[in-house]
Amino acid sequence: MRFLVFLLLTGAASLATAGELRDLRLWDSPEGTRVVLELSGSTAHKVFALENPSRIVIDLPGTTGVRLANKAAGKGAVEHVRAAQREEGLRIVLDMRKSIEPRAFLLDPADQYGYRLVLDLAGAGDEGAAPAAPPVKAEAWEPKPIVVAIDAGHGGEDPGAIGHGGLFEKDVALTLARKLAALVNAEPGFRAVLTRDGDYYLELRERVKRARKAQADLFVSVHANALKDRNMRGSAVYVVSARGATSEHARWLAQKENAADLVGGVGLHGKDDELAAVLIDLSQASTMEASFDVGARMLKSLGRVNTLQRAQVQQAGFMVLKAPDIPSVLVETAFITNAEEERLLRDPKGQDRIARSLFDGIKGYFESYRPREQRPADSPSPRLQKVRAPSGDGVRAIAD
Repeated sequence: MRFLVFLLLTGAASLATAGELRDLRLWDSPEGTRVVLELSGSTAHKVFALENPSRIVIDLPGTTGVRLANKAAGKGAVEHVRAAQREEGLRIVLDMRKSIEPRAFLLDPADQYGYRLVLDLAGAGDEGAAPAAPPVKAEAWEPKPIVVAIDAGHGGEDPGAIGHGGLFEKDVALTLARKLAALVNAEPGFRAVLTRDGDYYLELRERVKRARKAQADLFVSVHANALKDRNMRGSAVYVVSARGATSEHARWLAQKENAADLVGGVGLHGKDDELAAVLIDLSQASTMEASFDVGARMLKSLGRVNTLQRAQVQQAGFMVLKAPDIPSVLVETAFITNAEEERLLRDPKGQDRIARSLFDGIKGYFESYRPREQRPADSPSPRLQKVRAPSGDGVRAIAD
């Protein structure tokens, strides 16, 4: 039987000692099929293809795991997966739907992943899958209403900071949120959603959950700052820190089997860990860029109303900023513990000026970035899809 050897990687003899196959995952995409073998350690391996019928063979010397391998189901270009334990080690055979040249590479441990042997089988999707939807004409993409989720900080039994004149942060935050919502709703093509519209407490994740349920294009959390030093003053705008984004990335990946979890409109349910991680990374990168953009505009507008604590957007691990697919900012409108700024926060005219400055920043951002929705030209009542494309070259959209 004729065969072609496509890749042979051999390591030191010590690498061929007993190892274990810990997981075998397959996922399919328009570009091809990927097979991921998670291993207990680095190992010598051999990958080659056989013809008539088309098969790809993976030999893992000194490795066990036949039962786990035989549980894997075929997907995409791979029709079946079967394995056998041999004297030399584990042999895995991929029965292919057609002949494909494999590309194999070994990845070192990274974050929550161990050693992984990855096979990319490019250029073959699942022949049994439903046909792809026809392309949508350019004119079928139309502007969508811009949804701004406005979150009044604290509430109920959580008063937040309290000014020396008796002003509660929870009260002024709700007042400012309502004023901002009124400005948003008065603008054609905009719609505001308040996470809370009364004096009650909401869990932090519930605030983000409500924004995501409303398919918000922006999340703005309104607060007032506080410090023992009564001389401290100034407005500030925050976006999520790198550490906060990393921790949320891990949480989403751990909970990806929750069918309600989406990033950028794409469900994570049933996705391979590697694909889910890529989806989250792309969404977070786009979201972080957008958050800095709108945050900088809002900070500049606030500077016309009040002193700025810092001239740059700051970063922190606030829970409400961690949605990986919604640009999110937290605004510390002023120091409630500063007598002058407490008067600004209490004064209805001062509140109007703050709300207007926040809206000016929001509106300026959406003048540069306008969400669009997909409407098939031949459908009178389409299923709308929110699309957020990261800027920059070389970034491709990933969809279900």
